[in-house]
Amino acid sequence: MDSEKLVRLAGELRAETIRIVSRTGGHLGSSLGVIELTLAIHAIFDTPHDKLIWDVSHQCYPHKILTGRRERMLGLRKKDGPSGFTRRAESPYDPFGAAHSSTSISAGLGFAMARELGGDPGDVVCVIGDGAMSAGMAFEAINNAGALGKRIFVILNDNAMSISPSTGAFATYLAELGARPGEERSFFAQMGFAYHGPVDGHDLPGLLEKLRSLREEATGPVLLHAITRKGAGYDAAETSADKYHGVAKFDVETGQQAKAAAAAPSYTKVFAGALVKEAEKDSRIIAITAAMEAGTGVDIFRRHFPDRAFDVGIAEQHAVTFAAGLAAGGMKPFCAIYSTFLQRGYDQIVHDVALQGLPVRFAIDRAGLVGADGPTHAGAFDVGYLANLPGFTVMAASDEAELVNMVATAAAHDSGPIAFRYPRGEGTGVAMPETGVPLPIGKGRVVAAGGTVALLSFGGRLGECLMARQMLATHGIPVTVADARFAKPLDTGLLEELYETHELLVTIEEGASGGFAALVLSHLAGRGLLDGHLGSRCALRTMTLPDRFIAQASPEEMYEDAGLSAHHIALLVRDVLAARSVVPLAARQLNGRHVRRVQVAE
Repeated sequence: MDSEKLVRLAGELRAETIRIVSRTGGHLGSSLGVIELTLAIHAIFDTPHDKLIWDVSHQCYPHKILTGRRERMLGLRKKDGPSGFTRRAESPYDPFGAAHSSTSISAGLGFAMARELGGDPGDVVCVIGDGAMSAGMAFEAINNAGALGKRIFVILNDNAMSISPSTGAFATYLAELGARPGEERSFFAQMGFAYHGPVDGHDLPGLLEKLRSLREEATGPVLLHAITRKGAGYDAAETSADKYHGVAKFDVETGQQAKAAAAAPSYTKVFAGALVKEAEKDSRIIAITAAMEAGTGVDIFRRHFPDRAFDVGIAEQHAVTFAAGLAAGGMKPFCAIYSTFLQRGYDQIVHDVALQGLPVRFAIDRAGLVGADGPTHAGAFDVGYLANLPGFTVMAASDEAELVNMVATAAAHDSGPIAFRYPRGEGTGVAMPETGVPLPIGKGRVVAAGGTVALLSFGGRLGECLMARQMLATHGIPVTVADARFAKPLDTGLLEELYETHELLVTIEEGASGGFAALVLSHLAGRGLLDGHLGSRCALRTMTLPDRFIAQASPEEMYEDAGLSAHHIALLVRDVLAARSVVPLAARQLNGRHVRRVQVAE
């Protein structure tokens, strides 16, 4: 198409993107901000022969519409529909999957060097937002690319936003650089890149001309600095505080989002409220997040304590070590980061926090399966990677009241690092305590006493365990339900009590194998309690997330896929008991003792 037709197409593409997301929900503002960039790149470069790599890929919806997926886009972020991010298995136009930030230049440099060494030919174009430039990985890649000197195109999509407004000194530098057209001694130029810009990222004819000349002339690394507006072309998005970064379904004419009224407060808001109350009592409490103030509730904390809230940008490694320094300096830092993003700071958790025994508090949001964002955002691994570390205390909230108590527990805990995890979305609707009460470290609770079977839940599947208990009661199977609360230190007294007084013990968790269940098995094996012959001791089964990544769907559909819903628990129990050919339930005893020893916690 010529420039005139492409300009018309840009208007159609913007309208189509708005229409689709109004019906599916998703990441709208970032996609609207790159309409012209997307068209210009596809017009000038020969994708998929040339590799187009989107950083984070929140902004990839227009790209997907243009690359053969338009008819499927009404299934966006739903079960069996297109992912909300780039995904290699979905299309040859997605050469590299993304969803975490600041990876594009590193991946692009890999493609470029593969080309130089005889691999896939073609140019490489990386589109990275200014917010993603706050992460060290982006600078590591720029440093390496500048030294190697190979041909690669980096487009800096500068809209002064990530999810919230970009923070930090580099964001200020970019703003100043944007006011100095043709700056020849920029940071990027000093790092070996041919710097061009700033250019208007919504001037499609200008972008076409610039990219065409760069493609014809470039011999080494090139950085094009494009100034864009998040939410561009849709008033409701442009005037919104978050520029419609992530939206529910909405009315296109009014911009009104169709959000259902919550039956209970979200876990995120419960955490924020509990932390504010603890901070009112203790001036040493600090809140830290990594470019996710609203997502973690730190924005609420900031309104009460602006001098004690820190958004460090997309820089999880720094956030962890910054918190470690605060803890070493006598403060009580709460590092509030999604489970999936905390993975990015694991080396710092090990060496800067755990090894030094520093009392950093980790508030781990989005534990378990999270729905439409899919496997890249699932909080599946934190229990395993934290509970392995000496001196770490690891908790999981089964409901919002427990979360309030765990915030209080963490605030009172000064003897080492402590973490508490909680799900995305609404709580369960339980009565809330006025203030949190610190829990006894390493002690679980029995929620419902039964007999034959014990269900030991760690985290947000407790409600499913209670529903399974009701299902099993209709078959004459009495069930004890317990809430472990702690994966480390494990409540070994409660565990052994359940194991010794029931025919079957099942552990249930919303995490990967190698987490809570592994700790249970390790303890019982170490005590020699797994040495009995079949039928002479309690049977033991574990229920975890399966050993695979689960594609996006609703959380309920994902847990159904994972086999962690109430009916899966009940079915497992019935199958195990049937296989053991147990005696009638009413007459059942174990080791000469009746199975009603366990008491229900208050």
